[in-house]
Amino acid sequence: MSTSRVRRPRLLPLAAASATAALLLSPWPAALLIRAVFYRGAQQLVAQMAPYSPEVTEHRGLKYQNGGTRRLDIYLPPGQTGPVPVVFWVHGGAWISGSRRDVAPYLRMLAARGFAAVGVDYQVAPGARYPQALNQLDDALCFLQEHAGKYGLDMSRVVLAGDSAGAQLAAQLAAAVSSPGYAAAAGLSPTLARRQLRGAVLHCGVYDLEAMSELSGILGWGFRTALWAYTGTRNFARTKVADHMSVLAHATPEFPPVFICGGNGDGLTLTQSVPFANRLESLGVPVTRKFWSDDLSPALPHEAQFQFSRPEARAVLEDTQVFLHSVLGQDAVLPGMSSARPAADPLPRPST
Repeated sequence: MSTSRVRRPRLLPLAAASATAALLLSPWPAALLIRAVFYRGAQQLVAQMAPYSPEVTEHRGLKYQNGGTRRLDIYLPPGQTGPVPVVFWVHGGAWISGSRRDVAPYLRMLAARGFAAVGVDYQVAPGARYPQALNQLDDALCFLQEHAGKYGLDMSRVVLAGDSAGAQLAAQLAAAVSSPGYAAAAGLSPTLARRQLRGAVLHCGVYDLEAMSELSGILGWGFRTALWAYTGTRNFARTKVADHMSVLAHATPEFPPVFICGGNGDGLTLTQSVPFANRLESLGVPVTRKFWSDDLSPALPHEAQFQFSRPEARAVLEDTQVFLHSVLGQDAVLPGMSSARPAADPLPRPST
């Protein structure tokens, strides 16, 4: 009994020291904690969008790699009579979490408005590191190109889209497609040709990793941990990988037209989205901005475009539709839908 009384107090400091060492030596423990938080948040957003999710034609769970396990979903307009342009959506989750299912209700809304909306899974960190996710996304685009006839896809008109980390991935793919020099330097071989890429839709994304390293508080800690897991380097900001991921520094005048959005309560808006929009405009790239004034209350947080309990989120969908029609062509509409005034199409209504 006396021996156990001596040893027990020593176990607590030992356990604490072991936990601290694990956090300092590997991103795994913190990344798994962040993943759990992101998972709960994603489920809440899905629940907000679900009542607005219409019935469309669906092809789900398609394996896009030979021998691989990653899958994608294709959502098509009801009553589709011919090939329709493609919105290729990359889900968010800080590179360490997330699923194509997180954006499924949103993609159904886009499909109901006349587009082929594609949601794609990719392997997340720490189990996978840069550039594996990018290569898998390109494999998915290759699959779509090879099976365009089967699924009624017009791969001559493609928009790359994404939210949060998915916006960074989509923007990096767009940079690679529009700049062969950048693609070669980053070790990327994009499937799409520049003539196929008509635009990009980027919500609350990351485009400058050096600025990310300067974030403070819980947001800064979370993103730094995620980027450590994804890049494989704790001090990632000045690595070649961070340079490749920082699309703001590599965009060229050939970058496609962009719709870019961020909430006034999202710490990434002023540090990432606004500077990227400014940079693109300085290059002569057409940019459609969707930001809000600082005094909007309650403030719109990260991933505000999916918070359909807010009228602002529903307005973003309207503006996204207008942008997509403008870059993909006015014939990208359903039979009976006005091609002259896409903005007049009604908001999605909760399904009954």
